[in-house]
Amino acid sequence: MIIVILVAMMMMNACNAQTSERPGTTVVRPATQANRFYTGDAMELSEQVDSLLALHKGSNIYNNVAALIVPHAGYEYSGNVAATAYTTLDPNKTYKRIFLLGPSHHEWLDGASVNIEADYYATPLGQVKVDHETALQLTTADSLFAYHPAAHEQEHCLEVQLPFLQRLFVHHDKEVPPIVPIIVSTNNFNKLKRMAEVLKPFFTDENLFIVSSDFSHYPSYEDACEVDAKTGKAIETGNVEELIATIEANAQSGKRNLATSACGAFPIITLMLMLDNHYEVKHLLYQNSGDVDRHGRSRVVGYHAFAFLRQEGGFTLTDAEKKHLKEIALNSIRDSLDGKPISKASLTDRSSALTSKCGAFVSLHKHGQLRGCIGHFGEDIALYRVVAEMARAAAFEDPRFQPLRREELADIDIEISVLTPMRRIKSIDEFELHRHGIYIRKGYRSGTFLPQVADEVNWTKEEFIGHCSRDKAGIGWDGWRDAELYVYEAIVF
Repeated sequence: MIIVILVAMMMMNACNAQTSERPGTTVVRPATQANRFYTGDAMELSEQVDSLLALHKGSNIYNNVAALIVPHAGYEYSGNVAATAYTTLDPNKTYKRIFLLGPSHHEWLDGASVNIEADYYATPLGQVKVDHETALQLTTADSLFAYHPAAHEQEHCLEVQLPFLQRLFVHHDKEVPPIVPIIVSTNNFNKLKRMAEVLKPFFTDENLFIVSSDFSHYPSYEDACEVDAKTGKAIETGNVEELIATIEANAQSGKRNLATSACGAFPIITLMLMLDNHYEVKHLLYQNSGDVDRHGRSRVVGYHAFAFLRQEGGFTLTDAEKKHLKEIALNSIRDSLDGKPISKASLTDRSSALTSKCGAFVSLHKHGQLRGCIGHFGEDIALYRVVAEMARAAAFEDPRFQPLRREELADIDIEISVLTPMRRIKSIDEFELHRHGIYIRKGYRSGTFLPQVADEVNWTKEEFIGHCSRDKAGIGWDGWRDAELYVYEAIVF
């Protein structure tokens, strides 16, 4: 799937990945945008940023901010909108690192560039440390993450965020957490999805993600307000397909001089691909350059700010929703036996949890014995579709069993396990037997045990993980010790 997004300011020349040896001396990425997008005078910059933050101090503070979308124009134009995002951060919250994602305005990469060369990013207010270890880890996780020096040298979208972070954390008597600078530049949906999969293990409560993006470029004031409202509403849904459809519709709308709906569409999509139903999207403020320069309303740039809040309490299903999912699973199997495609589920409530994107396993039992079990971990498909497809797969595609016969259907019991988002753990001390499922990944090998497996065997925690490592992932009894470990919970019915 290719996302068609017109980004006129981007240079479309392919840039080959370059790798540079890490020198022995400290490498500081200079403040190339000082006196361009913001003043180069440290005192003036401090006063300007402080005054912008003060306009929104205490208005909206959340202790569960997972990500922000912040504009990156000159401070006189977008600084007010940017400040609304930064003042949502709880001063008592401590982040281990900050991932900065933005678009490339100068180099076309067909991938992403992670700055693994710089030890620090400089601004007139001082230096911000780069988490070099994490940056390097991304480049080894997937070839889509590489280091392209030219993508960072004159790029402003990440640099302009740093003075806000520096002044904000000064007020909190803290240092800015180390940053991971990433430039995202590809319109290939599958590549964006791969990036999201690599980043998602870091999308936890200990880290903050900041996506840098302006919105409509160069339409009239009135057209910008209309286009940006549609794009903003699409982001608020948290639904990446709706955002892509909206951006494409905007591009086909015929709005005069509209070059793009969002210059940071690619990193925004990457962020939204990491979301699930545990996040709430808060729209904070919209303005465009015409609100500042009323004489320049024939060609404007739009600015939105959003906060993505991690929700407490987790995902739940009502008894009626569980019953409906069982019906969907059974009907899917019946349709297959009748040679029909999977029926489109009848969902009267489109906001139902059934349309949420969750992983799920469907297990079939006959007279108490397993007759098939297939699941899908991803959070990229609506739950009702996952259940329909996994029910069919469990009945006819589980390689351990012969395909289900029509005469067996009356004796089949269907069990569905809806999975909560996976969370990476560093030690098996974080794993709780009977509560957590385990997912083990090492290279191209992976395996899992659902939480309820612990109810069927008399294993210790170590045996549970050892069996999964050896029997499911195929990496040996102790292979889990240097593998990636994830836990999740399951709603079983």
